[in-house]
Amino acid sequence: MKALCWHGKYDVRYETVPDPVISDDRDAIIRVTSCAICGSDLHLFNGIMPGMHEGDILGHETMGEVVEVGRGNKRLKVGDRVVVPFTIACGECFFCRRGYYSGCENSNPNKDKVKKLWGNSPAGLFGYSHLLGGYAGGQAEFLRVPYADIGPIKVPDGLSDEKVLFLSDIFPTGYMAAEFCDIHQGDTVAVWGCGPVGQFAIRSCFLLGAERVIAIDTVPERLALARTTGAQTVDFMQEDVYDVIQDMTRGRGADACIDAVGTEPHSTASIDSIVDRLKVATFMGTDQPHVLRQAIECCRNFGVVSIVGVYGGYLDKIPFGSAINRGLTIRMAQTPVQHYLPKLLRLIEEGKIDPSFVITHSVPLSQGSELYKTFRDKEDGCIKVVLQPHA
Repeated sequence: MKALCWHGKYDVRYETVPDPVISDDRDAIIRVTSCAICGSDLHLFNGIMPGMHEGDILGHETMGEVVEVGRGNKRLKVGDRVVVPFTIACGECFFCRRGYYSGCENSNPNKDKVKKLWGNSPAGLFGYSHLLGGYAGGQAEFLRVPYADIGPIKVPDGLSDEKVLFLSDIFPTGYMAAEFCDIHQGDTVAVWGCGPVGQFAIRSCFLLGAERVIAIDTVPERLALARTTGAQTVDFMQEDVYDVIQDMTRGRGADACIDAVGTEPHSTASIDSIVDRLKVATFMGTDQPHVLRQAIECCRNFGVVSIVGVYGGYLDKIPFGSAINRGLTIRMAQTPVQHYLPKLLRLIEEGKIDPSFVITHSVPLSQGSELYKTFRDKEDGCIKVVLQPHA
């Protein structure tokens, strides 16, 4: 089959690889009908995440049609149309039984390696390094899905791929970011990052009752898309974000702040951002948490900071004194996608949200290597790329 494979920093290739096969009775094989490039894939493309091996198949936003099912999988059958969560979960362990699927104790065969980095291991993920399981990703013509009797959700025939594909990751992630904010009627929520996850966070904040959302970015197309929801926007390259939020909230700060950016923020001239870049460039640091620092400082007393942007290692100079002395609640997670799927699928079926709004580019998988660059460089108005492996 054909797939997009990682061969090092800035090097993604469209090439022929072996077809996946059933290796466990609970497995399923799907023929991928749509997949996408995620913002977190860019951390792999940019070479900042450890544990990648040359030739690894990328991708964790995937859906398709079941073409083969293991003998022990009684939930799926050949012909079922499914969306596959990016988090791989057994459904049986301590965390899965409590709905914390992204903390699954059994799905990462390399958990002893990641314990050395993080103290304990989260769930395995598709196409996201050997630290998180070494699983082949879904930017391919076919995908093996482990624990397929727990993860994939069946999709009604009346819903197009474009409407449901993002149930695999970015819609649940954005919704979780908003849910973490404990939104009350009349609240103001500030969202850093108007990429795909940020866009879903903005819409989810309004769905959950926020009166005002302040969307922070500098890319014109992203800011324009945020404004279509009724969000107020701030271009951080043109305005001081802290001062603007203070003015908008009469000096109190936002009720909740969402970091939908993570470890690779857009470069700014602020001192902390410059120091972050120097530390990473000289191997004296692992992440660039400029946005997180700003979110903490812009949040009102006893407010919530919600973190869904990806961080990988150790964060420097976090204003923890501000957070503790002002009573902030900080919530964060890799999304337990399976927990959110039934609720969010209903929202789509009821017409309360059409996730396809975020798509700007839809191309054959064979063009994926070029679109990685386009997405990274935010060229051609690119916000979200969908790939069709069989186009």
